[in-house]
Amino acid sequence: KTSCTKSAIMKASIAALALASVAVSVEGFAPQPSRVSMPSALSSSNDDITEVREYFNNEGFSRWNKIYSESDEVNSVQLDIRTGHDQTIQKILNWIDDDGDIKGKTVCDCGCGVGSLAIPLAQMGAKISASDISDAMSKEAGRRAKSMGIRNAKFYTSDLESVKGKYNTVTCVDVAIHYPSEKMGEMIQHLGSLADDRVIISFAPKTWYYVGLKKIGELFPGPSKTTRAYLHEESFVRDELAKAGFKIERQEMTGTNFYFSRLFEAKRV
Repeated sequence: KTSCTKSAIMKASIAALALASVAVSVEGFAPQPSRVSMPSALSSSNDDITEVREYFNNEGFSRWNKIYSESDEVNSVQLDIRTGHDQTIQKILNWIDDDGDIKGKTVCDCGCGVGSLAIPLAQMGAKISASDISDAMSKEAGRRAKSMGIRNAKFYTSDLESVKGKYNTVTCVDVAIHYPSEKMGEMIQHLGSLADDRVIISFAPKTWYYVGLKKIGELFPGPSKTTRAYLHEESFVRDELAKAGFKIERQEMTGTNFYFSRLFEAKRV
């Protein structure tokens, strides 16, 4: 019985460590700048943006470029996170494929990373405008798209706060984990201001279980844990989407050993 208890504690600790590193990750989990910041309702005064930008332009780029690829140079935790992220992306693509009307529509992908979502959407015929806080990430996304002969996608470096325009669909996948609670509402409102028809957003849900895992993980600092991780109350995200004029139509939850992501599709009402 004692050995079982120790095993359970060890598993929880390992899971927590990964949850914290998921935060570090997902530039599939994070949009934002690498250029002069423009004044906006979303203040970029906090240190999180700087941390995320520097991380994903340096050591983080190499690590996550491998995770968001078919590279064999990943460990078991990174492979698990790749699997979870891929599942979230596939769920979005399934939704869009079921609708069958994306061809010719405009899509703004905020926090595009290396193009995990933007590239397949472009292949489906959407007109893509994709940005990322990391210059290294956005350039890699552009390189991948060019190597596939994709011409209907533009990739550029920008913080989410500075993205402008109007689009049929706005996507923001695995980015909210870099936003503190006090900025999350503003971020959702900004995404809503860009979308004519719908917003697709994912976030790490704030539940007692995930909060517990995160707290355990924080007891074991490591070199890869270089950005803060923020969990968000599902009810808060729902309320902010409603405030922005959107109603949740579809939702999913992806949970692997080391990746946790709640996914909402919200349409304008």
